[in-house]
This record gives sequence, C-alpha cells and structure tokens, in this order.
Amino acid sequence: MRRVGPVRQGAVNHVRRGTEQHSAGRSVRHSPPARRVTEVIFKRMPENAAMTVLVTGGYGFIGSNFVRYWLAAHPDDKVVNLDLGTYAAVPESLRDCAADPRYAYVKADICDFASVDAAVKQYGVDCIVNFAAESHNSNSILNPTLFYQTNLMGLQTLLEAARQNPSVRRFHHVSTCEVYGDMALDSPDAFTETSGPDGNSPYSSSKACSNLAANAYFRTFGLPVTVSVCSNNYGPYQFPEKLIPVFITNLLTEKPLTLYKESDFKREWLFVDDHNRAIDLILQKGRPGETYNIGSGIEKSVEDIADTILAYFGLPAAHKTYVASRPSHDRRYLLDCTKIRSELDWRPLHSFEEGIRKTIAWYIDNPSWWEPLLARRFVSESNWKG
Repeated sequence: MRRVGPVRQGAVNHVRRGTEQHSAGRSVRHSPPARRVTEVIFKRMPENAAMTVLVTGGYGFIGSNFVRYWLAAHPDDKVVNLDLGTYAAVPESLRDCAADPRYAYVKADICDFASVDAAVKQYGVDCIVNFAAESHNSNSILNPTLFYQTNLMGLQTLLEAARQNPSVRRFHHVSTCEVYGDMALDSPDAFTETSGPDGNSPYSSSKACSNLAANAYFRTFGLPVTVSVCSNNYGPYQFPEKLIPVFITNLLTEKPLTLYKESDFKREWLFVDDHNRAIDLILQKGRPGETYNIGSGIEKSVEDIADTILAYFGLPAAHKTYVASRPSHDRRYLLDCTKIRSELDWRPLHSFEEGIRKTIAWYIDNPSWWEPLLARRFVSESNWKG
C-alpha cells in the first residue's frame, strides 16, 4: 500500500494468522452492548482509488478538517467518515464533500464492534485514523462514565476491528497534550514522548489510558499503530464550546468574554492545517509503535487570547469578565517536538498571528455554520457550576 509508512509485515501477518486460527468458530465479546442506536449508511465509491482511509469522528473539528485535507492532498484516495453524530458533530462541516464520489459517511458508535467491523469490511479499509473522542474537560466532570466509554473502550473496539481485518495496514490514534499532566507556569522543561502518563480530569486520564491501549496493541499483537499527541488546536469549524470560538462568537453576538480567574494559565496553540500535515507525514514515514508530539512552540495564556481577539475587533478590556475555575484546571502544557521535527522534517507553517486572523475571518464569514450551534447544550466557562 502506497504512502503508508514502514510496517513489520512478517510479524503482523504472523500474529493475525494465529488470531484467525484460534478465534474461528467462537464468539468474542469485544465491548459492552452499544449504548446508543447505530445505523450504517453505505454508498458506492470508485474501485480504482489507491487507498481507503477510515476517519472516525469526521464530523468533529479536527476530523472534518482532516477529511477535507486528505481529499485535497490525495486525490486518488477514498475517505470514509465514521461518526455517531453526537451534540458536537456538525454534518454541515463536510457539506462540500458530500457529493464527492471519493467520500462516504457511516453513522455508527465506535463502541459498537459489529458496526465498525462491517464498515471496515465493506470498504476494504487500509488505514484508520481515530479522532473520535469526548473532548470537553468540563463535560467530563459532569459525566465521567461517557468519557471512559468513548475514549478508552471505543478506541479498544477500533483497535480490535483493525486487528481482525487484515486489510487494515496502519492505525493512527490522535491524542492530546493533557495526557502528560500539567506543569508549573515557570517550568523550563517541555513534555517529551516519554513523559507521563498522567491526567487530572476524566477527559485527560481517559485519553492517557487510550494511549496505553494503542501501544499495547502494537507490542502484544504487532498491529502497526502510531500515536500523536497534539497541543491545543484552533481554526475553522471548531465547535463553539472551545475557548477561541467561544470568544469570537461571543463578540459577534455582543456578549462579554468570560475567563477563569486563573487567566494566566498557558496553552500551546497549533493551527489545525499544520496538525493535519503532521499526521500525513506520520502515516507516510512514521515508525509503527512510536508516539510523536505535534506542537507549535507558541504559548499563549487565556488572557493573551482574549486581548488578541478584542484587539482584532477594536474593543476594550471592559468586555472581559471572570468566573471561578473548574476543578482539575491544568496550569500549562508545552510539548517538545524534537522527534517529529528531526525524524519527519515537519514544521508548522502558520504563525499565531496568521492563524488567528484566518480563524476570526472564517467565523465572521460563516455565521450560518455557527449560529445554529449556539442553541445546543454544552458547558462553557460562563455556565460552569462546579
């Protein structure tokens, strides 16, 4: 298979043959019964495409940007978007792809092995890229069970489907910098791929567990898995529960910017297109069994972000208000990206100034995308009750 990086093919085939021989004729319980109704929607796709990529969570922020990126960067490939359609899924994010014969949508829960397995078999999936996750820290405090089900057991279900389908020759799991825990604001260090695992909230700890599960499937079964750990992403099509789109849409709807009192807490910010380029390189050249940090090196506090967006709109600091912080609020994350820079020659192409300008301009130009989403229920800084 072209463009998918080096695989220990002999070891992988040996493990799979053994699995097929020993599991034939018996039922294996892969996951608890699906907690939601699933529906698989198939459509015909051309037979001459070079590779079929299954993208889970393709109606989410990064997933939808990745689908669009992959179709543009690899015109001979097919992309299957597997997404359950939860509150944070936005089908309108891929409306421009819907008519593309190289694109298909499967509505299914990643925790439902039968549906995932059916999609992999139906399309002859070569590569799985997993973006699907419950990802909002405050929501994880209110409903931790859902986060462990989706982020850990859902990932394990996908891994098992890949293990049982020899057509899958690469599996990539997208993770978060929060798996390493947090660091002091004045720390001179950055997290490397050997840091952690840690995690102070149900969200971050569930993602840390999923990283261990992905690595275990490589070490135990020889499944060609890679993991990437990214810093905070921003850009077009981000659901308006996250910091930057919340601030932008608040100002566009004449509402104040609500900040936690610890507004000096820092994050590292990565424009979403740079993230997608990094995943592409990992799939091309990354080594199975390895984890790669993906970060920009650009740190901004919540206060910095608020001031930058206010300055863009020409508004004063009086538009900021402050509320009590949520529990387990991490102070700072910063990634050491020496590995991906040296091994895969990846560099971010967007400065923060360029990326934030593009992002604000996109939200100004696309109210028809984000305005309907404001009516959906989600937890933000302004309505956190503790």
